[in-house]
Amino acid sequence: MIIIPAVDIKQGKCVRLLQGRMEDATHYADDPAEMAVKWEKQGAGLIHVVDLDGAFAKSAVNFDTIVRILDRVSVPIQVGGGIRDLDTIEKYLAAGVFRVIIGSEALYRPDFVKQACALFEGQIVVGIDARDGMVAVEGWSRTSKTRAVDLAKQFESSGVAAINFTDIHRDGMQTGPNIQETAALAQAVSIPVIASGGVSTLDDIKHLCQIATFGVTGIITGKALYEGSLDLQEAIRISAAA
Repeated sequence: MIIIPAVDIKQGKCVRLLQGRMEDATHYADDPAEMAVKWEKQGAGLIHVVDLDGAFAKSAVNFDTIVRILDRVSVPIQVGGGIRDLDTIEKYLAAGVFRVIIGSEALYRPDFVKQACALFEGQIVVGIDARDGMVAVEGWSRTSKTRAVDLAKQFESSGVAAINFTDIHRDGMQTGPNIQETAALAQAVSIPVIASGGVSTLDDIKHLCQIATFGVTGIITGKALYEGSLDLQEAIRISAAA
């Protein structure tokens, strides 16, 4: 189990959103790279970076900011937000990004995901964000009629490196992760699952570690780190021990 700090970027700044609402952004740093360096120094082995503007604009809006993060840290980073075509994937990977996350397009164009997996082996992650168990897309502004579990199953044997699963109602709320839904998704597929949304305390880390045997291999956490309710170094120690 790996603990993955999140660095979300809006207009070049490091922010966190409440339930994905762009109007509910809390500013934490002018330079997202500084935050990435901070988490690396505290032991992070992977950093989760999201281009929030890109998620809505459907393009790599904060690419230059992400390149600055790559220049400052030595640990791998995974990037999501606005990835809609192979050229964007290639651009990120050529810049040094470890893995890219395909979100909305996984619902709209599952064949695109499979094509990307074939071309960029081991470097494609599918981001599945769910509201009441249903897939949400377009920066969480629209909820589809597709169940998160059903979407995940479409990518079995396609070469997807992992599935980032986020419970939108929990995201940024520090109310605890949705253990039940995360476990159900992990049990439904053979693809490794990374849990996200609501993680706020060391107890949350311990609870998620208990479902590691189902295929949950990582935990993304953001606001809890920025607000100080979760100690990254201690979370890493607990997860490593588990």
